[in-house]
Amino acid sequence: MKLWQLSAAQASQAMAQGTLTSAQYTGACLERIAEHEPLVRAWAHVDPELAMAQARRCDLELRRSAIHGIPIGFKDVIRTRDLPTRHNSPIYANHQPNEDASCVATLRALGAVILGKTETLEFACGGNFPPTRNPHDLGRTPGGSSSGSGAAVADGMVPLTLGTQTGGSTIRPASFCGVFGMKPTLGRIATEGMKSYSVHLDTIGLFGRSVADLRLLANAYRMTEKPDASPPPVRRLRIGLCRTRLWDQAEPDGQAALEAAATLLRAAGATLSELTQSAQFEDINRYQDEIMQDGGRSAFLPEYYASNALLHEDFKAKVHNHLGLTPEMMRKALDTVALCRIEFEQAMDGLDAVLTLSAPGEAPPGLHTQGMATFNRLWTALQVPCISIPGMTGANGMPIGMQLVHRRYDDERLLDVAQTVATVIDTRERVWN
Repeated sequence: MKLWQLSAAQASQAMAQGTLTSAQYTGACLERIAEHEPLVRAWAHVDPELAMAQARRCDLELRRSAIHGIPIGFKDVIRTRDLPTRHNSPIYANHQPNEDASCVATLRALGAVILGKTETLEFACGGNFPPTRNPHDLGRTPGGSSSGSGAAVADGMVPLTLGTQTGGSTIRPASFCGVFGMKPTLGRIATEGMKSYSVHLDTIGLFGRSVADLRLLANAYRMTEKPDASPPPVRRLRIGLCRTRLWDQAEPDGQAALEAAATLLRAAGATLSELTQSAQFEDINRYQDEIMQDGGRSAFLPEYYASNALLHEDFKAKVHNHLGLTPEMMRKALDTVALCRIEFEQAMDGLDAVLTLSAPGEAPPGLHTQGMATFNRLWTALQVPCISIPGMTGANGMPIGMQLVHRRYDDERLLDVAQTVATVIDTRERVWN
């Protein structure tokens, strides 16, 4: 195995044992980037000299945490004090913040190596598309808007990345790229220092090569209370199978993948039961979009007033309230989502997690699309934690993720369950290009 193929958890253990240095691991990742970045185009900015300087300092210091010396990439809508933050927008083409976002500062303080900035859809919600390609098929989208974050982990360029999710921007690219992705409970990771879109929805997202990798980040952000994982035996799992009220919008490959995953779990001894959603959920995706677009009315006002000529029409439309949202509409959207949240969390009684799709199917061809957030919007609206687990594939051999969901603040329990579920449905033997 080459060094860059190590997961973050494997590398962390090797560093703790003194058999691997941060400089060796970071250097291997930089070599992989140099080789594959011209094809995948996952990075908005990488400074190899700066990354190696950080890694060498880590090797001279006492070990601060399990994340010490591990290289991490950050979506380019998250501020970094020593790397530019451009948002994939001409307005910020030369922008260099003077401080880190909270999520970056936390990991830097724990000894992480800030490797670089990953490509994103402009402001993570519209406008200019990123140039990033899916590592499994360069003619297909990696998903978005955390395009580079998903693709960089999938291609072995870096073991961990941070993204964001306001609709489906972490779980969908994790599904399309065949990596592990997590959208935590709203508010579990501070969003100060990322480009805001909607305070009701904006969430920092996590990408890794395993559930253990996600747990390293979850531990760093104090989303867990136990020092070690406690994965339950699969035979004790009680899982709700939720096709949602949008099942007819899933592609045949997606529908087949979910049924196949359910069959594998039943065969392994898990108990699955149908979890249906009432008519109250019928329009929840529309309500999520209204809540999100209402956030855009104010989120892009600074750019609208200061840099109007450079601002993409997508964002001008949001400022101008292109959906015609009214106070009455917003109250109804927020109140209905709140009622759905109560119904969902009550339905979770007696269940260890809910299993559903991460995306409608395989990543679509072309870079002019980022895929549909059909099976993400409702969970983002509910503010609940979600984890996408790879392992299933479609007719073209492309990844299709399975999404596990839990109640708000049950992030640690969800990680434990995901670790067990992954052993059942993620049986891939990864062949790296």
